[in-house]
Amino acid sequence: MPPNRVPYARSARLHLSKADPILARIIAEVGTLGIIPRIERFQALVRSIIFQQLAGAAANAIYNRFVGLFPGGFPTPEQVLAKSDAELRSVGLSEKKVLYIKDLAEHVRDGKLNFHRFHRMDDDEIIADLTRVKGIGVWTAEMFMMFNLGRPDVMPAGDLGVQNAIMRHYRMRQRPNRKKLLKLAERWRPYRSAAAWYLWRSLDITLPDGKTPTPKKRAKTIKPIKTIKPIKRS
Repeated sequence: MPPNRVPYARSARLHLSKADPILARIIAEVGTLGIIPRIERFQALVRSIIFQQLAGAAANAIYNRFVGLFPGGFPTPEQVLAKSDAELRSVGLSEKKVLYIKDLAEHVRDGKLNFHRFHRMDDDEIIADLTRVKGIGVWTAEMFMMFNLGRPDVMPAGDLGVQNAIMRHYRMRQRPNRKKLLKLAERWRPYRSAAAWYLWRSLDITLPDGKTPTPKKRAKTIKPIKTIKPIKRS
């Protein structure tokens, strides 16, 4: 296993393959778990805000122009706060996104959001901490925990990609609601982050971290297993 992948990759693959025959088939087709934690903290959250509700190319262009406002690379919270709203809007940011980015910068500058204490906090505490910032919702916090903190047991129940994959492979007539999805995902503990990643890859979609790492074996079109009955709807 490459050293930069999450340390739980092998254990997750073995556990999920044993716990769920449908997921086992997906894992066999997709191959090695490809979650690679990113070291960025403030930068990752700013990027998430910029990318909200934008197509990839447009968001990348705005992001690059934003970074270009600051000689020397990605700015510190203090450098962001030193810019006027008009300067930030000049790169294509909306008024709301300027507000969100500055609110994030203030939280980090003032120590109200302290990334160094996250290793002592559980997932729910981190979500509560992050979502105090304007413009950061539960989904953004979950993606941050999965792809930046390397947390192994995050289940983004509100993610449409996860919902669509489950609907398809578990032969449901409609996307599962949060309650139903979380009930199904109990069997995947303590590696629900890995389960979500494999479900995303089963649809061959771009991952929420913006990358689509190439597995050892290219994922084929994975059809639902006919012998497994659909889960009864509550």
